[in-house]
Amino acid sequence: MSRYVGIDPSTKTGIVVLDEHGDLWEAREIEKEGKDPARMYSLIGTVMGYLHNGDIVAIEGFGFASQTGFLLGGIGWGIRMDMYHRGIKYYEVAPAALKKFTGCKGNAKKDELAVEIFKRWGFEHASDNVRDAYVLAQVARALHEPVPLIKAQAEVIQIIKNPPVKQSKKKKGA
Repeated sequence: MSRYVGIDPSTKTGIVVLDEHGDLWEAREIEKEGKDPARMYSLIGTVMGYLHNGDIVAIEGFGFASQTGFLLGGIGWGIRMDMYHRGIKYYEVAPAALKKFTGCKGNAKKDELAVEIFKRWGFEHASDNVRDAYVLAQVARALHEPVPLIKAQAEVIQIIKNPPVKQSKKKKGA
């Protein structure tokens, strides 16, 4: 049985686990008390405790406009390094792509997302982080299961499967 996991890494990390039918197995927000780096280490360890070898994970990409970028980067990279170490496959999903997968525009507000998530999948949760993780789990599932997709979702899946090649910048005078 396949498990599809969505992770929204943050100081309050959302994690959702779905099976191949889209049935919900786990939906929680993980937060730890204390001082860093012990708090970050504990949070990352707790998140990793929910993952099994063979899980297919979608993790939200880094938000570059964040005021707490270094802290969130540490948490996000810590989770990614642990998944790499354990051989757990994961996909990066840009924040705008997550929103697009719900049927919203890339600049949609959290309350708009909550409405679309409920309308599309019947899922609701008090935490924005868990709602985002739910969408990410649906993305992971859509990458491997024959689920019906709207046009916007199919576009997101296509970009994840075939990311555009980044052109290297040429130095002036070279």
